[in-house]
Amino acid sequence: MTGYRPDRAATADRVSPSPGFGQRFTLFVDTEEEFDWTAPFRRDARAVTAADAIPAAAGRLVEQGAAPVFLVDHPIATDPRAIAALAAALEHDRVGVGTQLHPWVSPPFEEEVSARNSFLGNLPLGLQAAKLDALTQAITTAFARGPRIFRAGRYGLGPGTIELLAPRGYRIDSSMRAHYSYAGEGGPDYSDVGNHPFRVAGLVELAFTTVFTGALRRAGPSLHRTADRVPRGHGLLSRTGLLNRVSLTPEDMPLADALEAVRVAIGDGLPILNLAFHSPSLVPGHTPYVRDAADLRAFWRWWDAVLALLAQRGVASASEGEVVAALG
Repeated sequence: MTGYRPDRAATADRVSPSPGFGQRFTLFVDTEEEFDWTAPFRRDARAVTAADAIPAAAGRLVEQGAAPVFLVDHPIATDPRAIAALAAALEHDRVGVGTQLHPWVSPPFEEEVSARNSFLGNLPLGLQAAKLDALTQAITTAFARGPRIFRAGRYGLGPGTIELLAPRGYRIDSSMRAHYSYAGEGGPDYSDVGNHPFRVAGLVELAFTTVFTGALRRAGPSLHRTADRVPRGHGLLSRTGLLNRVSLTPEDMPLADALEAVRVAIGDGLPILNLAFHSPSLVPGHTPYVRDAADLRAFWRWWDAVLALLAQRGVASASEGEVVAALG
């Protein structure tokens, strides 16, 4: 099945953090192998050399007040070099580890490798469960702790996927990207999913935060869908300052837009701002977002400024343990 769309009634079952938690932010890092983002998916694209940059990056982020949670996939969880890098990062008390499942590089390998099958939720439920079991066990073995936070690679949930998580010890899912749709690629549609945590299938969904900014931001979701049908509609809205859709990531999100999105989210009282990036972006040449040394400097300028703004506004980080306890 393709085009999965979460039930609106389920997304309305909001969860507020425990008393005293305050307004906080999380940082979930998609910690994965290196591959050509412009080429077809391949099972043998499993290099993890960029993981060498993780310990220094984790230290820098922790020094600036963040508490990164590295959501690792199968190539990371089974490579000694990558395991050692993550283990060094985990020496920081406020660094955590969770799961990210890329089905095309996660055993058992029973499905055809294709764009459609890169969305976990498009696979038979039994195969999804088998891949999840194999990856969960690999992470538990590698890091001597059971993962409690899950993200489907490519945000690829499907009907029944999320029901697999709680029985395997997961407490939080972060597979949904608020106000985004991948239906055109055969994936899920999260157009109606907002940023507030909500309860679903025995756990809590903490979507990747997406904020609408601009003069017409209150009509953001519906207006953005309308602009989908107008040639260059999104560009026109953005250039005129009427509407911007901004995810909280340095990857393809300009710094000025991100700072405004953070201000809006804080002003709207969003209890948890959920930020993210891909671990290969720590080394130039592995993602479209960090192609060279200049891009890497811009990547870190983004984090310097965003984390400084969060600190200035009194929004502290939430570690893996803290966010699980507050939402669980």
